[in-house]
Amino acid sequence: MRFLVPVVVVLLTLGADQASKAWARSELPWGHPVPVIDGYWDWELSFNPGAAFSMFADGTMRVLLSIFGVVATAVIAWMIVRSKPDRRVERIALAMIAGGAVGNLIDRIGTGVVTDFVRWRVGEHRWPIFNVADAALLIGVAVLMIDSWRQRRPSPADAKVGGDG
Repeated sequence: MRFLVPVVVVLLTLGADQASKAWARSELPWGHPVPVIDGYWDWELSFNPGAAFSMFADGTMRVLLSIFGVVATAVIAWMIVRSKPDRRVERIALAMIAGGAVGNLIDRIGTGVVTDFVRWRVGEHRWPIFNVADAALLIGVAVLMIDSWRQRRPSPADAKVGGDG
């Protein structure tokens, strides 16, 4: 039963990612921003042949990125299976990362490019375009970091009380 929630999280993340990318490819004009919140958030269709911020966009690196994505997803699945029963937050975060990785892997293997369409900006400052899979990856990593920090922090009961003795 402890693996049901991570499986559902992976499937929901993957479904939201692939559905949103299909919508973006069919409804958005390539390279022309469509304001959602003027000055802050646009839909802007883009195709990323590399990794984050279009790094490693040549053909050899795309193959290596795909192989890395498969291996990383297998490692994440292994981590979920090996997690302790009380580590539910960790399993959910890992599932978000896996869902995001698989979402971008499907694009990269299927078409050679990852569909991106979310652009955030403030005035002239524009962040790189991203997608639901990227957001899931980022949120999953942030949750893992916070959960790890929270697990390592001593509880008040563990703190030493008293003086130098």
